[in-house]
Amino acid sequence: MASQRGKTEMRKEEVLKEKIIDAPPNNEALIGAKELLKYYAQIHGFMAGHLAEAADILKEGSRESKLKFLSFTGNLVSTGLRGLIAKLIRDGHFNVIITTTGTLDHDIAKAVGPGYYKGRFEFDDLMLYEMEIHRLGNILVPVESYGPVVESFVKDLFGELRGKTVAPHELLALAGKRLEDPNSILRAAYEKNVPVIVPGFYDGSFGTNALIYGRLYKISIDLTLDEKLLEDMVFESMEEKSMALSIGGGISKHHVIWWNQFKGGLDYAVYITTAPEYDGSLSGAQTREAISWGKLKKGARHVVVYGDATLILPILASSLY
Repeated sequence: MASQRGKTEMRKEEVLKEKIIDAPPNNEALIGAKELLKYYAQIHGFMAGHLAEAADILKEGSRESKLKFLSFTGNLVSTGLRGLIAKLIRDGHFNVIITTTGTLDHDIAKAVGPGYYKGRFEFDDLMLYEMEIHRLGNILVPVESYGPVVESFVKDLFGELRGKTVAPHELLALAGKRLEDPNSILRAAYEKNVPVIVPGFYDGSFGTNALIYGRLYKISIDLTLDEKLLEDMVFESMEEKSMALSIGGGISKHHVIWWNQFKGGLDYAVYITTAPEYDGSLSGAQTREAISWGKLKKGARHVVVYGDATLILPILASSLY
């Protein structure tokens, strides 16, 4: 079958022109963004009011809570938000991270690989496939920037752990220790002793390579130890308040609210999502639905902000500075 590139014919160097930058905004920029929150509170309709309320909840929850959960999906780490998320962890605003294996893949790949690039949603995917470039929305991930570097990293990491039994969060702390990139989420979590919990551990490149090299080096990865850690954290803080900022949905979001039901529910919850409620999905479920399950307290402060997290999170984060 003939190539379907047609008018989209380009050379690889023309496609991979500009790299994604992960550096977070400085504190002055974040403080300046707080003025927008005051304006959004005045605008009120429609999501402006929700965003202003979310900022107020996040600020109070961060101050009053012992457990401060941050959950997010791995796709966000392919963007420059990676640096901001690392900053939020390093600055002590969250002390439990629950995410997906995609986060591990992108964080490691960006820390040790050649980098990700700016692209367009409209690029010809057949053309990209032939160039060995993956597309994630409007972000371009060259093959050499992803799979091979993640595999090499995991192989070297596991070479140090022959014959041992490890918890996934301990393994990820060791991974963070190896990463020297200041914009690395795993590095920031390691520095602050913040556990990174990945309930869908094998759903990605890091997990698949962990399976392969775990067998090769006779390493046992005990997922129950992560759940034991969450269990201990929850039951040891029964009388303390807890907060969650959930960006996106799926297993990361559910794991946060699932464990908090055992202490009577979250006291503060902010969801950022683009998913609708009408299909019954967990990703689209609003905060008020979680009250019916006991995953949020009846008197909890909570709000849902609809929109793209790459637009919302930098402004919302400013409330913490």
